[in-house]
Amino acid sequence: MSILWQARFFTTVNHLRDLPTLPVPEVAFAGRSNAGKSTAINILCNQKKLCFASKTPGRTQHINFFSIGGAHVGQHRKDETRQDEIRALLVDLPGYGYAEVPGAAKNHWNVLLGNYVQTRDQLSALILIMDSRRPFTDLDKQMLEWFAPTGRPIHCLLTKADKLNRNDATNALRLAQNILASYVDENGTPYPFTAQLFSALNRTGIEEADAKIRQLTGLDVLPTLPTLDGSENAGTPQ
Repeated sequence: MSILWQARFFTTVNHLRDLPTLPVPEVAFAGRSNAGKSTAINILCNQKKLCFASKTPGRTQHINFFSIGGAHVGQHRKDETRQDEIRALLVDLPGYGYAEVPGAAKNHWNVLLGNYVQTRDQLSALILIMDSRRPFTDLDKQMLEWFAPTGRPIHCLLTKADKLNRNDATNALRLAQNILASYVDENGTPYPFTAQLFSALNRTGIEEADAKIRQLTGLDVLPTLPTLDGSENAGTPQ
């Protein structure tokens, strides 16, 4: 049982001024509309309706936050989330690239997304969702270039890998790794960008993605709990 299964809806915002003030790490999910972002979040959190997977790509227009910690899997989903026990936030960013979204909305999303990924102090890493059959569109590259100067990790989920045969899937992963390795800082050092194959349909890559997200948020480290003598001990493994 993964700690990500504790995910609960926390808040939604449409302006940077309304972002949560919790001092916990955030990992944001970004991707082109219809690349499978909502489905990936839902399956990683083992919940069918945590993240809204719209039949109309581009419909999600806000940044949605989901808390990890402060509530437990065995509890009723409507009990109160204890904010002082929240350990991390998963962040669902608006999907990009849907042609029929009005121009004003696109401009707003671009400003919101760009400012969030470039300036958010709590943002520890980006999970970039790309269809394994059509990766690295111009908008995907724009997202990479927005985030790269922060020096923080990007982990790419190449979704819908079940649509590829084994040879094509291997080639898609190798291509992605080569492209990511081409992004370097001013000293020629590659940015911490990684990639994996992922399929919600046949559950390819779920454990790998789960482990990576827990590592990027620090959720793979046991929390310290106070003892009777005032010292701290590691808590129970999640």
